[in-house]
Amino acid sequence: MQLSIVSTLYQSSPHIDEFIQRMNASAQQITQDYELILVNDGSPDDSLQKALVAQQHNTHLKIVDLSRNFGHHEAGMAGLEQAQGEFVFLIDSDLEEAPELLLEFWQEMQRSEDLDVIYGIQEQRKGGWFEQFSGYLFYIIFNKLSSIKISTNALTVRLMKKQYVDAITQYQERNLFVAGIMAHAGFNQRAWVVTKKSKPSSSYTLAKRLKLFLTCITSFSTQPLAYMFALGNFIFLLSISAVLYFFLESVVLNTSISVLKAILLATGFIVGSLMSCTGLLGLYIAPIATEIKQRPRVIIKTIYSQSDR
Repeated sequence: MQLSIVSTLYQSSPHIDEFIQRMNASAQQITQDYELILVNDGSPDDSLQKALVAQQHNTHLKIVDLSRNFGHHEAGMAGLEQAQGEFVFLIDSDLEEAPELLLEFWQEMQRSEDLDVIYGIQEQRKGGWFEQFSGYLFYIIFNKLSSIKISTNALTVRLMKKQYVDAITQYQERNLFVAGIMAHAGFNQRAWVVTKKSKPSSSYTLAKRLKLFLTCITSFSTQPLAYMFALGNFIFLLSISAVLYFFLESVVLNTSISVLKAILLATGFIVGSLMSCTGLLGLYIAPIATEIKQRPRVIIKTIYSQSDR
């Protein structure tokens, strides 16, 4: 198999037919020896049914149906594990990233044979001011805290050699941050500026974005623990200093209320710092419990291919 194309399905019904048509047209300009793998991530609409109908007339189409919704990153990794091609093209199916990018990436990789990965980045992040600002802030914080650096405004779309895909599918953590894993794996990678279309709504809610942010930080950096340790020591010293100050003030001025102030202030500082430190430790410990259980990252319910029909 020369080429594998991997994408995920979640609320993809409005654009799945166009995606398959454009993806096939692009792939066939490169080779006839390819497969198009669609991973249904428990989509609540009729994405799976539409994909199955399309498969009846498309021998290149392979559909992986997960038992429920496991998440975008998890579904993408499941698709990569199924890929057999010497080159693997990963792209979202929502048409925000043009399927025709396969041709651009392919031509560039043929010109630079030492390349293992070409991945897309946005020159200007899409969306409103909040999405742009929060995205910009995320990359600043992550790259500041982590020894692994990721490109600002990196996208899902990328063309990879099989050796690189085999490397990233060896990562078995259940709390996935795929961009971090892909950067951590190394190899010769090159960013490629692309234009990404914007859609009015996204399945990534604010809660999901916050959860992903915490996963990113706790998976690739222990620096917050060092900062919290330093902050805890500072607050403790500040509390002791406050106690001494008010104690000396009470001795000089012969007042008893200053001692009460000191005790309350010190107690507040210490309790607050302990709660903050405990909460941060919990963010690191909780993923460890998940990893120890060794539950499967995804569960594949059915794999549909033309050979089964």
